[in-house]
Order: sequence, then C-alpha cells, then structure tokens
Amino acid sequence: MAITEPVTDDTRLIYGCMALGGSWEPGPYQAEDIDEAEAVIEAALDSGITMFDHADIYRHGKAEAVFGEVLARTPGLRERITLQTKCGIRLAEGDRPGIYDLRGASILRRVEESLTRLRTDFIDVLLLHRPDPLADPEDIAGALASLHRQGLVRKFGVSNMSGAQCAHLQRHLDVPLVANQLEMSLHRRDWLEDGVLVNTPAAAAVGFPAGTVEYCTAHGVRLQAYGALAQGRFTGRESSVGEHATAEHLRALAKAKDTTPETILLWWLQRHPARIAPVIGTGRPDRIRACRDAALRAPDLGHEEWYSLWLTARGGPLP
Repeated sequence: MAITEPVTDDTRLIYGCMALGGSWEPGPYQAEDIDEAEAVIEAALDSGITMFDHADIYRHGKAEAVFGEVLARTPGLRERITLQTKCGIRLAEGDRPGIYDLRGASILRRVEESLTRLRTDFIDVLLLHRPDPLADPEDIAGALASLHRQGLVRKFGVSNMSGAQCAHLQRHLDVPLVANQLEMSLHRRDWLEDGVLVNTPAAAAVGFPAGTVEYCTAHGVRLQAYGALAQGRFTGRESSVGEHATAEHLRALAKAKDTTPETILLWWLQRHPARIAPVIGTGRPDRIRACRDAALRAPDLGHEEWYSLWLTARGGPLP
C-alpha cells in the first residue's frame, strides 16, 4: 500500500470511516470488509489524505476493527497517519434505547475498547461525540487528564457542540480543545446563514448556535465539517431544480479550473477564513480520488466565485 509523507497539524482533508466494516448489524465483520477498508485507505493515501476519523459506534465498532486489521497488515502505516475517534453515544440495543454517556468511567472504558479494535497504543485525537446533559465537566476533565497523562490520547476535541458548550467544558480542562466536528456543507449552510441573517426576520428559522464559528476560530478550535459532500446532492444525486442548478454551476467551475465538482464543493468550505477541514465519508475509492485536489491544492476560488456558489445553492439573494 502506498504511504504518503507524515501528516501535519494543518490537515486540509479528513477521511471519515463510517462506511467501513460492512453492515450496521452488530454481527462479525467479514474478510471482504477488511479488503474493502484497505482499498479505501489506499485511495485516501493516494489522494494525500492522512487523517482518518472514527467513532466507537460506527458499524457497532466494526469500522475501527477493520481499520485495525489493515494497520496490522501494513507495517509503518500507523506512524504515517493521524487517528481520530469519538465516544459518548450508546447505541440502542434490544429494548434499551440509545442515549448519550460522557461519564468519566464510560469515556475511559470506551477509549480502551477503541484502542483494542484499532490495534494501536494511542489515539491522536479523541472527540466527545455529543453533548450529554448529565455530564459533570469535572468528571470529564479527570478522565481526559488520565488519558493524556498515560499517553493514550494526545489531543482532545468535541463534536456537535456549540461555542458556549465548548467554553463551558474548556474552563474545567487542563488540555486545550483542538477540534469541533459539525455538519457543514454547501447544502447544510445554517452555520453560515446564522452570521448574515442577524437583524432579519429569517434569523428565527436558523437553529445553528450563534457565535460557534467565531468562538472556535478565536480559540484555535479547528472546525471539521462532516457531510461535506452533501450526500451527493450536487454531484450525481440531484433531486430538485435548485440542486440541478448548483450541480451545473459546480461542473462549469470544475471544468474551468481543471478539477472535479467534488473538489469545488470542498474548496468552498476550505476557502472560509475559519480554516474548515472537510470530512469526506464516501466508501467509493473513485469518489475519494475525485477529492484529491482538495487535499493537495490551496482552494482556487475567488471572492465572486465563492459567493456565486452560495447564492446558487440558497436560491435567492442575500438580505
């Protein structure tokens, strides 16, 4: 398998591993699931992607497990990549409903399980997956400090949290939060609309927590955008007049810049001054390779071009 140069902290693009590991049923994974994971990882590496994002719940842990199998069969790979995983969600099981669980003891146990499945001695970045209303920040802080002190986790972040929640948690931590993973794309634009609809009637329809992008930017919390390719809405799965119009505009820009529509979508996020790192979750090697320029080239979108994509996608003028 090809191995790229060592990763830096300025990762442009992240591969999200939720598609790995076979079915979402809790049964065992198969040999072909390992082979498919290897093909996906190789496509990501060939495309300049060296950061891989997991969660302990993906495919009931099978995503981490097949990734660990690939690490075991590829000497030297672990040293060349950044591994990120998440904990804090408990999936439904039988009559037991799914809940959130950020108790300190649960965090420690889940990290131990992830380390075993990933077949690694440490995790580069651990994200707290969802806010737990019953979580005690001091209890969380104790668990994260223990993981850091033991060398089991190097850095910490959150996912699906507002700026206020990040600030509240950070007050109790001795280590900085380095990332916040949120759904952000040309389709999911509430993070952007929130900032321009201030003092307009339309602001009431935007549910994104105000100030989150600004807090993260000001405090060095890297925004990671999951769903960055908008589930294919503009690159082959268009289902509305607006999506078709946006897809046509993407294709025209891609042709003019000698790249792919997928890259233009990702450049649109990367062009934002918050230095957003898109997370791509496709399980298709060909589509991963279509994102290559977003990992290897600086975003080639001018001011007018960036706005033209936004206006086309929103289907109307700015306020």
